Amino acid sequence: MVMKIYGFIFVMWILIIIGGGIVVEFVGPISFSAKIEPIITSGVKVFLALSLIIIWVFTLTKIKDWIFKSQIKS
Repeated sequence: MVMKIYGFIFVMWILIIIGGGIVVEFVGPISFSAKIEPIITSGVKVFLALSLIIIWVFTLTKIKDWIFKSQIKS
């Protein structure tokens, strides 16, 4: 049981690091032409970052469910 919880925490940290790298490398540099308002560019960045957060939370929830369901069975 203890190793599964440590595995979950390890996966959580890996996802945090990967997610931060994706945001910094790909979402941060996004810019549109000067004719488009900066608020639209910021809105697109926020939408992408929130989408990534939702995907990460969904992934962690599935991993957590898998770990604890396997623990209950044993």
